[in-house]
Amino acid sequence: MERSQQTATLISQAQVLDGAQGWHRDAFEEVAARLADPGFPCVFSRNAFRKQLVTFAFVENAGRDGIRHLAAALTEYVELSRDWDGRLDTAYPLVALFAADAVDARTVAEYHAFGWRVLEELHRADPEPWPADVGTDPDSATWSMCFNGMPLFCNMSSPAHRNRRSRNLGTHFALVINPRERFDVFAGETPSGRKVRANIRERIRRYDGMPHSPQLGSYGVGALEWRQYGLIDENAERNDRCPFSFTPRTANEDRTADEDRATAEHRMTAEHRMTGEDDRMTVAEKRSC
Repeated sequence: MERSQQTATLISQAQVLDGAQGWHRDAFEEVAARLADPGFPCVFSRNAFRKQLVTFAFVENAGRDGIRHLAAALTEYVELSRDWDGRLDTAYPLVALFAADAVDARTVAEYHAFGWRVLEELHRADPEPWPADVGTDPDSATWSMCFNGMPLFCNMSSPAHRNRRSRNLGTHFALVINPRERFDVFAGETPSGRKVRANIRERIRRYDGMPHSPQLGSYGVGALEWRQYGLIDENAERNDRCPFSFTPRTANEDRTADEDRATAEHRMTAEHRMTGEDDRMTVAEKRSC
């Protein structure tokens, strides 16, 4: 990933280390303490953190501006992820951290409700149609959260998780987002994938001091994705319903999205031309000196 592609919405791990301040720095340090711990169960996140590949988004509020900020970061993350070369050493997550006063929650259930509201708002702001081969009903085995045309896995981590320490990244609510396909590649229904899952679940048992959640499973083979996004704090059966509601895009919304993309591309082209003109002007000025 070219670091020059980073923006104020999607921030590289190196940029956070160099310049994060205030709650951004505090939240990062809490996440870093977990991912630097040799016992932390997620070997994928630990590997990315060790190589300084993790990307971050800091969300100041859960209002329209906050969702737009997160949607812009997620759009960029998905675009960068399309060029993934399939290697573990180049896989990295997006960690979206929310300001403490952006979230009115105390319990795991309340944090999960907040997380689902955020995912619902992202769905409404999605610039691309839902992929045709991904289910739209969360109770379908083929459902997965999608954004910008890419199926994703969204891990909800909260400070209210006391027993399930692996889902607690500090005092700030976090969405840890990965492209769905990376789990299928490394931990899918293959002999090597099952071995990876068994290793991670044993690490969960040691780190959390309790067996892994009975809701954990493999995509498309019976375990519901949405329940794995927000794991409850105890090992118990669940009969709750997913609060996510799929909203079909209208033809008018598709036209609006196309117009927005065309406008953005036109703006970028115009800015590029202006930059080139400024560069030529600078050269001319230098020649006249």
